[in-house]
Amino acid sequence: MTRFFLPIVCGAALSLPCILPSIAQAQQASPVAGNGLSSQHSFVAANGQFTLDGKPFQIITGEIHYPRVPREYWRARLKMAKAMGLNTITTYVFWNEHEQVPGQFDFTGQRDVAEFIREAQQEGLYVILRPGPYSCAEWEFGGYPAWLLKDRTTVVRSRDPKFMVPAKRWLARLGQELAPLQIGNGGPIIAVQVENEYGSFGDDHAYMEDIHQALLSSGFTKAMLYTADGPEQTPKGSLPELPAVINFGPGEAEKGFAKIKELRPQGPFMAGEYWDGWFDHWGGPHQVTNSTQQANEVAWMLKNGYSLNIYMFHGGTSFGWMNGANYDNGKYEPDVTSYDYDAALNESGRTTPKYYLFRDAIAKVTGVTPPPVPSVPPTIALPAIDLTSSVSLWRSLPAPVHSTDVLTMEDVGQAYGYILYRTTVQGPVSGDLLLDGLHDYARIYANGKYVGTLDRRLKENHLAVDLTDTKTQLDILVENSGRINFSHELRGERKGVTGGVTLAGKALQNWDIYSLPFEAPQKLSFGAPDCAGPCLYRGSFKVDKIGDTFLDTSSFTKGAVWVNGHALGRIWSIGPQKTLYLPAPFLKKGKNEVVVLDLDSAPGRKLVGKTEPYYSSATKPE
Repeated sequence: MTRFFLPIVCGAALSLPCILPSIAQAQQASPVAGNGLSSQHSFVAANGQFTLDGKPFQIITGEIHYPRVPREYWRARLKMAKAMGLNTITTYVFWNEHEQVPGQFDFTGQRDVAEFIREAQQEGLYVILRPGPYSCAEWEFGGYPAWLLKDRTTVVRSRDPKFMVPAKRWLARLGQELAPLQIGNGGPIIAVQVENEYGSFGDDHAYMEDIHQALLSSGFTKAMLYTADGPEQTPKGSLPELPAVINFGPGEAEKGFAKIKELRPQGPFMAGEYWDGWFDHWGGPHQVTNSTQQANEVAWMLKNGYSLNIYMFHGGTSFGWMNGANYDNGKYEPDVTSYDYDAALNESGRTTPKYYLFRDAIAKVTGVTPPPVPSVPPTIALPAIDLTSSVSLWRSLPAPVHSTDVLTMEDVGQAYGYILYRTTVQGPVSGDLLLDGLHDYARIYANGKYVGTLDRRLKENHLAVDLTDTKTQLDILVENSGRINFSHELRGERKGVTGGVTLAGKALQNWDIYSLPFEAPQKLSFGAPDCAGPCLYRGSFKVDKIGDTFLDTSSFTKGAVWVNGHALGRIWSIGPQKTLYLPAPFLKKGKNEVVVLDLDSAPGRKLVGKTEPYYSSATKPE
């Protein structure tokens, strides 16, 4: 493989037009059997277009994130992409999925991204890789591992060596996995994104160049490198030597391409993200968008010769604690577990009317008849599941960390879940209980009795309390509701109580701090079902025929659900999400076990498996 650049022709300012100089040209002598792709490849971005093997190539791709889809379903989702008329799939790589402990990497099982890419190739699809190290994607902390925040002086997404050293180490390790799968090595990866929408965050081009060079040093030299930003942010987030694609939503295509043509008249022109839906926040409506408008705009882009990435083709699920959060005008907005996104392929991988509208639009413009749409087994219903045993959270606490002042999750080496702060207050005392820097949701208890709730979403951080006893055990149970994944606020996204705690103006100290990541709640010692306070409930159910289902959690208040050890996601009665997707691969024939964490105890509550998801409210498409 040979990598070379065309001469750069551009002004000193990055906003001035440039002839795009990035070319990836590669050859591989031996074919990869059965992948539907030729044995020798060159992928070029130059002279206003993409070319593959010397011929014009219009990228028609859709986004799928492998951690949001059970591994057993990767192949099925890729077949659906091919059947919609896509020739490429795009995926992020989330750093925090693979390096949960500094220096310890995991690319096995569900995290085997190389296998996901190989399966894409076997299905005749090319791949666009988005390795970050920053991803966004409504994913926890934008894909950054939480341990980056343990040192409070670290400035993430900057040239700070405390960030760049581990970021480069991560990219180098990722390169070992994925560089062999670039098109220049006979693999399907035609393009690799440098950072992600950096123009919406900053304009430090030296930082962007550092990430660019880190990717090259990691072996990503045999595929095209490029940047992606909103049209207006392109000058801040792009590099003059790399192609730049643009991200936008419905109704913005014509204006967006006009802007990028003004900035980069030589092209090539691509929608790096065309948002065909949107994501849900807790306490907000379920998003439903206009499929007809989007299909018409997809057709318009294709007719004009533009390449595009449909974001999302299939959203999937942010299983466990992996949902992110937005920060909009000073308001913290955590995302729900479902990442259905109103995408063409819904959360459980089934076609929607939007899928067929897109399929028809692509086929009509390209003249290519796609493969038949694969059939999908039906979903199943489950009868009411009795939760026959329980255990109080208060009876399941691990050994505490003792500290004069409160510590964050990161301080005690914890990434996700809950954290409990306990101290003794000499009383009686009345006044304002202030949690400085509450991240994100707190339940307060006095001598085991519930006192009140504070919620960062609602900008709540103080509560009037009246402690009448001479000695009170004060418990503050805090949930990490999801780290912010977008904006400068992510740099301070430590979890728990990030400042201090005062009562009636006096600092409270001498804390026992309990880390509660709930990594294996099924291993707790369960007893009778009549539990008080925050509790975990356990039950079992029998499955004769395995299939996808949706667990109706609407009888519970706030917590999480696990089935056979798989963390499905969060419960919150405020909605809009009222069911949790339970994929068939998480089930087994015969006996299955479920564990529910609920902060409000109420024996007798049940789960029910439904054939369709349920939302408490929804927007109406415009």
